[in-house]
Amino acid sequence: MIPSLKTARAFLPEFIARLTIRRESEPIDSLSGLSRFVSTRAAFIAQKTLYGYLKTRMGTRYPSMFEDDIFVASINVAKMHVFAACLSDMAIFAVRRAFFDAPLDDALRRRAALACYERGLADNAGQAAGVEGFSPPEALAAFERRLAFFDWHDGASGTDLFSESPAALVRWAPIAPELKKFDEEIVRNSVRFAWREVRSQLEKRIDGAALAAEAQAGEPAPPVPGG
Repeated sequence: MIPSLKTARAFLPEFIARLTIRRESEPIDSLSGLSRFVSTRAAFIAQKTLYGYLKTRMGTRYPSMFEDDIFVASINVAKMHVFAACLSDMAIFAVRRAFFDAPLDDALRRRAALACYERGLADNAGQAAGVEGFSPPEALAAFERRLAFFDWHDGASGTDLFSESPAALVRWAPIAPELKKFDEEIVRNSVRFAWREVRSQLEKRIDGAALAAEAQAGEPAPPVPGG
């Protein structure tokens, strides 16, 4: 492997290397399982869309750009912001889908979504550490504000829920603004398309009755990093 590709690989998110998502098929029947699904899929989509956009825009220059420390630092900032946005979209979507027909108080839905978001941040705390320009507490506070105003019954649903992740990729990808303005619609659509498989996986595996029963029995378990 040439040195530039080694450098490029070194900066791929560690959480992606741990994923075996295509081999997973067991039912999602616990809140812990739901939060893990949210965390890993948010990480997967963040990596896929950010690095995919950069590679498409830069072409043959893509590997060599990872030898530029300033560029690498900007990618590290971007990947955390895009991940946080993906996590926000996925946490709300997954909980809305899981409890769609359940007679649950909205406070339980909010707590479940918050637990999913906190799990994602905890799983990737090592990635966020030392990244200037990204604050996990600020990301969490932004998600709590989104939750406070989200209507679980008549609010956005389906693909309309995935609003934060396309916007974050457009905003944070380290691409020159004069180039980015030509890409915005394509980039947003690419992120929306990337979520299709994740939603399909969730539909096939989710056990809403079991999840609702656990939520009614008590508050969601706290996040367990790497669990």
